[in-house]
Amino acid sequence: MTEVTKGVWYGLGAYTIWGCFPLFFALFEGVPAFEILIHRIIWSCVFLALVISGLRRWPAVRAALANPSQLWRVLACALLIAANWGIYIYSVETRHVLQASLGYFLTPLVNVALGMIVLRERMGPWQMAAVVLAGVGILIQLVILGELPWISLALAISFGTYGLVRKQVMLDGLSGLFVETMLLLPVGLLTFGWLAREGMSHFGDSAYLGALLMASGIVTAIPLLLFAGAARRLRLATVGFLMYINPTLQFFIALLVFGEPLSDVQLISFVVIWIALGLYSWSSWHYRPRVPVGQD
Repeated sequence: MTEVTKGVWYGLGAYTIWGCFPLFFALFEGVPAFEILIHRIIWSCVFLALVISGLRRWPAVRAALANPSQLWRVLACALLIAANWGIYIYSVETRHVLQASLGYFLTPLVNVALGMIVLRERMGPWQMAAVVLAGVGILIQLVILGELPWISLALAISFGTYGLVRKQVMLDGLSGLFVETMLLLPVGLLTFGWLAREGMSHFGDSAYLGALLMASGIVTAIPLLLFAGAARRLRLATVGFLMYINPTLQFFIALLVFGEPLSDVQLISFVVIWIALGLYSWSSWHYRPRVPVGQD
């Protein structure tokens, strides 16, 4: 199996799990989004520390911590992913999963734009046409909403930028993700301690809720590890293409499980985006940029 093929499978696994996240986070009834976020940080770090210990990968972690220039990029990744986590949890709590879905439909366009501008990745004319068509579909959504869809925009920008910065971090997926969560850990522990002292923590309310909060670390870490593996092996545009799996699943969950309303015009805009996705997929089979051997 080639590295590119591995990257595709990692990407498929990551985006399918992410697409089902609304079902998981809907279980945290009555727990504020920021509290769920700090538990995601804490328990992800604990889980990853156990994995790294089992695989004896501590030398890579120590090397990352000893490299200040690279550590700044890792810190940027940590802040971006924390912002993305928090906003997404809030969207599920407030039943704005359709808006979150729109945000993740927009993210591949951010990935493609960053890939072209920053990494100088090339696209064929049909691929560019597909991106423009998807942009038209998203623009319809923005107009119909009648207000600035800040959840959609924040999710797209934060995760698209995370993908770009993470691709430039010379760390394997496991070590990089652990260092990211470790940099966020002090804030998470301080916030958890403050909540406990003020009697506002939900962690001890029941064994069930405590287990869910702890499980959020494992559920968070696994797809991020898969994503990191995909981002290191694939072009940013390819990663952006696979990301459509995530919002499509969220779209159907929002409609069929949460019963969120969808107007006819909004449905048309989604159909336009799906047509663009089909065009992008077709063009990908007919256009491959010339790159050095060993790269995607």
